[in-house]
Amino acid sequence: MSRQHTEKHLVSRIGWLRAAVMGANDGIVSTASLIVGVASASAAGSQVLLSGIAGLVAGAMSMAAGEYVSVSTQSDTEKADLNRERMELATQPDFERDELAQIYVMRGVEPDLARQVSDQLMARDALGAHAHDELGITTMTAARPIQAAVTSAATFSIGAAMPLAMVLASPASMLIPIVSIASLFFLALLGAIGAKAGGADVLKATLRVTFWGAFAMALTAGIGALVGSAL
Repeated sequence: MSRQHTEKHLVSRIGWLRAAVMGANDGIVSTASLIVGVASASAAGSQVLLSGIAGLVAGAMSMAAGEYVSVSTQSDTEKADLNRERMELATQPDFERDELAQIYVMRGVEPDLARQVSDQLMARDALGAHAHDELGITTMTAARPIQAAVTSAATFSIGAAMPLAMVLASPASMLIPIVSIASLFFLALLGAIGAKAGGADVLKATLRVTFWGAFAMALTAGIGALVGSAL
């Protein structure tokens, strides 16, 4: 009796996971860096908070627009390749069949068997076979512009809200260290969650996002202090 294969591969998450992790990471890093930089320039608490809110709104819109445009470009490229492949299948079916068989031969399949596989796959779904094996386009990794835009904007807003909440909860004299430490904690947590969801090394991902977040905040704080003293 055959058993149903229920294994789920993590690559199916790659589209939304990349956008989610990038959005949340940018939300935390950019907003925390902006808050620390403005606070280092000796700005009033209300100005720091206003800067953070402006950074959240502008960043979320920028992430949504950027993701939509970039992923739409990827989607357009995929569609163009598929249209080209569809035309070649209609005008050069024998060549395309041989081309697909050769792909399998290069992967280690015997020529006769590769030809049989090519014939069977093309008889069932010629375009799908070439999209998967020649172009590397699959349903799991295909570009989804709207999904990427919405995910990035939403997760950016969530990430940015974390350092903003610290501004509201921190006394003015402790704002910079509290926002910095809390933001690094949030980044470490994000790195661990993203790595766990994607099946990657948790420690490596956590250290990576924490290091670059600390670097960004330190650099912005230094620039803010220099500008504040100059003004």
